[in-house]
Amino acid sequence: VQLQASGGGLVQAGGSLRLSCAASGRTFSTYRMTWFRQAPGKEREFVATISRGGHTLYADSVKGRFTISRDNSKNTVILQMNSLKPEDTAVYYCAADANIILSSISDYLQYKNWGQGTLVTVSS
Repeated sequence: VQLQASGGGLVQAGGSLRLSCAASGRTFSTYRMTWFRQAPGKEREFVATISRGGHTLYADSVKGRFTISRDNSKNTVILQMNSLKPEDTAVYYCAADANIILSSISDYLQYKNWGQGTLVTVSS
């Protein structure tokens, strides 16, 4: 599967952004879809994930502010980000894997398919 992320930009603290990840291929519905982010000088970190069945999990740092969703008819996964903070500034990546085990869903090293990343900058 090929992934293309979009929707990043510059926003003030407290604002919102909506990231999209468009996937190619007919088997999108079989993939777990996950968002990661990487701030300058930091390791890539888990943000949110959604299973094939629509079950979601979030990093504690974004819980209650971010929402991940998927539309299998459009081969798209969305990350709605509200109440943004300066510490949310990062390049956001979408990732996909059809076979990842539950205990590894937050480990970016386990994902085989990646989008190119989209930059989110939150000003204070």
